[in-house]
Amino acid sequence: MADFETPLFVAWQLTNRCRAHCLACCEESGPDRAWPGELSGSQALELAGQIVAAGVPYVAFGGGEPLSVAHCWELFKRLSAGAVAIKLETDGSLIDERAADELARLGVHCVQISIDGVRAATHERMRPGASHAAALAALERLVARGCPPQWVFVPTRLNLPEILPAFERANQLGCDAFVTGPLMQLGRAALSWRELACAPQQWQEAAEALRARSSQPDCTTRLSIYPWDILEELQRRLEQPQAMLLIVPDGQVKLLNALPFAVADLRRDSLAEAWQSYRRGWQHPQVRAFIRHCRTDPELLRHANATWPLATAAL
Repeated sequence: MADFETPLFVAWQLTNRCRAHCLACCEESGPDRAWPGELSGSQALELAGQIVAAGVPYVAFGGGEPLSVAHCWELFKRLSAGAVAIKLETDGSLIDERAADELARLGVHCVQISIDGVRAATHERMRPGASHAAALAALERLVARGCPPQWVFVPTRLNLPEILPAFERANQLGCDAFVTGPLMQLGRAALSWRELACAPQQWQEAAEALRARSSQPDCTTRLSIYPWDILEELQRRLEQPQAMLLIVPDGQVKLLNALPFAVADLRRDSLAEAWQSYRRGWQHPQVRAFIRHCRTDPELLRHANATWPLATAAL
């Protein structure tokens, strides 16, 4: 991180609003969960201009549902014109024929679509308010346009038996990758951890089955399994933070989605100032103590979606 004068990538949550109340949502998003003071279109476009000017090579859009934000397409165009690669994390419900055409025209680098089951009943139990049919249709539209997306699967006790069939379906459809990993103890998943979390042995067996299937010659979809749970990731990021900025919907900058600390506010700070505050923030004693205490008290992770300020002077 200290080697870079600008972030290698920006993770930008455009809104905390979406159509569903997903059981395992890290951000506790939903139809009624927009943040007060989410960035306006003009504020977001000004920030996109700073990202281009700074030479940031990659921006990943999440939320909430980024495609539900009226100015998202102007942002994509502004960044694409500035040679910034774009990643999109979505439930797929708003990728109709026109949106699929536009994503293909812009050359969006990566589209990840969350589908938590091969059966509609399983997916819609995991994601109340979401549409399994719409998500699958979005996959098919992007594959047809030569922009194969990635299928993202969040494993829980409710859907783990379908993870291997889901991988098979992703391979049949021609997805670029199948992305999964341990359930993160954040947001709604943290609130219902005992009901949702798989036993470690069950998860390991499922992961091994995926690896075995992905190694077979007829498998063209890449398998991507995130290697750490959130507690291990916190420890590793403390030792070696990523060269990135996480921007939440109201323009504040956080160190990591699992940490409740805001180190800058892009409504008043420049991108360069936020980057300096982010780099200093990882050395703040309050941050380091919080991560250490999470090892013995994972309940602290219930604060993950807060934005506690770290005073500039203290940094």
